[in-house]
Amino acid sequence: MLTLWQQLRTKHLHWQLDNQSEFQQLKQRQALAEQDLVAELSKRSAQLEHELAMLQTSQTAQLDILKAQCQQDVKDYKHYLQALEQLKISLQKHYAHLPDAVAFTIHHHAKHLLNAMWEAENLEAKMRHEMQLLQLLASVHEDARNCLASSPKVEYPEHTLKLLNTHVAIPGQDVRR
Repeated sequence: MLTLWQQLRTKHLHWQLDNQSEFQQLKQRQALAEQDLVAELSKRSAQLEHELAMLQTSQTAQLDILKAQCQQDVKDYKHYLQALEQLKISLQKHYAHLPDAVAFTIHHHAKHLLNAMWEAENLEAKMRHEMQLLQLLASVHEDARNCLASSPKVEYPEHTLKLLNTHVAIPGQDVRR
């Protein structure tokens, strides 16, 4: 039994000696493959870090642009509101005999159109509200000019009130004109 065991050990030892160069080559290839894998992972990690840094820079720049645009939008909105306040004051001045409610109603309608224009989701709706606001402002201006030019003073802003009447929503009617 001992002899058989020694023969098997000897046979195994000879087999290991015969295949030792292949084992060495295999271990070497495995070590090189691990090094290549580590190098490839390191390279890919560096690329991903670079891409991430580029994306962060791009996103930061886009965010800064959006912030600037929003700040400008807020500034523009404030100017619009100031202009509408001046419009109300002008109406009160030109039509001093009318109740303040008329000037406030026109002012309120103009603010409503401004807000609708500002909050519109698509360009078509935004442009439609903007055109309505421009029509209203032009009508107020025309009425004010007519009031100053007429020898018997015009008693109320006729064109503006007609225009407001066309913008009033009647249930069941399409208000987009």
